[in-house]
Amino acid sequence: MGPPPSPPTFPHRELVFDSGTVAACGAGIAWVRRTLDDWNVPADGGDAVLVAAELLANAAEHAGGILRLSLERRGTLLQIAVTDPSPEPPRMGEHRPDAIGGHGLFIVDRLTLNRGTRREGGGKTVWADLPLPSPS
Repeated sequence: MGPPPSPPTFPHRELVFDSGTVAACGAGIAWVRRTLDDWNVPADGGDAVLVAAELLANAAEHAGGILRLSLERRGTLLQIAVTDPSPEPPRMGEHRPDAIGGHGLFIVDRLTLNRGTRREGGGKTVWADLPLPSPS
């Protein structure tokens, strides 16, 4: 009997946007679903898809457009990262449950294990780590 098989590798995947408008968010969300499906990661729970949707929408609406979306599996974590052209970090204001809108970063904060922002060229990348569901 030979050595045990190596665990499957899950490469870093990236989607670069030609147009970073709000309309591009739908393409990004569909890409996240396909990637998770390719990796046999259940997307039905929706947390990864919801976090990606919030990060994409924030970049499209507040930061001048989406440049890149990436997914990376890191052991039992999934990192979602969205790069945009604005150097301004996102700001989470006071959460008011009765307000219309303004819940995006609050939702991301509640659903993720860790999140942050790093400089990327003249803009930034906003990232979030989620627990990775077991493969189906």
